Amino acid sequence: MSKSDAPAVPASAPDIDDRSSPAPAAWRFFTDGVMGGVSRGGMTAETAAGRPALCLRGEVRLENNGGFIQMALELTAPPVGPWRGIELDVLGNGRRYGVHLRTADMTLPWQAWRASFTAPPVWHTVQLPFTAFTPYRHVGTLEAAAVRRIGVLALGEAMTAEVCVARVAWLR
Repeated sequence: MSKSDAPAVPASAPDIDDRSSPAPAAWRFFTDGVMGGVSRGGMTAETAAGRPALCLRGEVRLENNGGFIQMALELTAPPVGPWRGIELDVLGNGRRYGVHLRTADMTLPWQAWRASFTAPPVWHTVQLPFTAFTPYRHVGTLEAAAVRRIGVLALGEAMTAEVCVARVAWLR
């Protein structure tokens, strides 16, 4: 599905993206190649361990100041509701991965609110309250209404990445 025909992400629903829905959200894939890095990978929509999922796979390499691969979702509108964090259903290879939130006040591409989780080899629900996120090259307060982008990343260490996401939701 191209970005132009991607369904809007409902701002008032707790689910941000449910891969089992008839019209899952359109994520985009990025690597450190945008800054000269040499990490390689891809993002595929598939059935993983019996669940529709979006999977991020690749090799993260640190050469040339690199070190990440990412799948990211732009939110079409600010979330409505008293959300206190993000919840993800994940499956992976036992490694740690990052969730980066970008907010409306961020102007530089490296700014984000960062948290991490482990993706075990069985489906698992990860809850990341906003208090678990730390600012990276940014100051301020993280508020749900300001979140404009959600990214799932393998970063910061040379590794083979394999993480699948079946659902992303606002945490009540």
